[in-house]
Amino acid sequence: MEIKASQVKELRDMTGVAMMECKKALVECSGDIEKALDLLRSNSALKAEKKAARVAADGVLRVHVGDDYSTLIEINSETDFAAKDENFIKFADDVQKFISENKLTDIADIHSSEVEDKRKTLVQTIGENIQLRRLETIEYSSEMNTGSYVHSDSKLGSIVVISGGDETLAKDIAMHVAAFNPLCLSESDIDPQILEREKAIYMVQAEESGKPQEIMEKMIEGKLKRFLSEVSLLSQNFVKDPEITIQNLLDSNNAKIESYTRLKVGEGIEVESKNFADEVAEQLK
Repeated sequence: MEIKASQVKELRDMTGVAMMECKKALVECSGDIEKALDLLRSNSALKAEKKAARVAADGVLRVHVGDDYSTLIEINSETDFAAKDENFIKFADDVQKFISENKLTDIADIHSSEVEDKRKTLVQTIGENIQLRRLETIEYSSEMNTGSYVHSDSKLGSIVVISGGDETLAKDIAMHVAAFNPLCLSESDIDPQILEREKAIYMVQAEESGKPQEIMEKMIEGKLKRFLSEVSLLSQNFVKDPEITIQNLLDSNNAKIESYTRLKVGEGIEVESKNFADEVAEQLK
């Protein structure tokens, strides 16, 4: 039967799926829009499952700062090109609205929500693996001040909660956390395994120097002290004023950091490098 352009457009507006996919679904369903809609939804689930194995290491962050909780979430795509697609951006905005209305502490909670259907539809529309990879939520009381920072490319962000001070101070420290990526709040909070790994490296370096034992021990001690000051938030030099540390900044504002978190898009994901010919061949498949 003949499928009218108006039918294709209506289905396209309802689903966001490509025009050709809409037309194929309408042909298969003899022009019945409701059946075509169900078909596309089932197909989107199948396609999303097939693409789920592909590496999605690009994407964006979205943040919500509320009265008693803040959430930072990572939304992944395979390429930066897809992350700039208007459909992807709308999906990211929908996710942001969802976390503003629902306090989530586990990424699995959003996977079982209505957002999942939108994600599967987006996979079919864009043709890439789209994933909601991880989220960080911090809860706090109304007396505390919260600041968030998301970089201009939406790929790096942080949240900081402080007692004392004000929101401007919290936002400044959030910017610092995003830029300097502290491993811990204070030097005493460092993961013992990280410290031991660094110490082992410095021991090898000291032994290669050929210096006497007592000199090597001082070298190791000095390097460990410098390492701790560089990775501990309170010991780091403030990004907006390197003459003072974060601890100095807090003391001068009678404030204390209660909690913080930081995410960077694609962090920890191993991406397989491909040459251009391989990429073209994969697309042709």
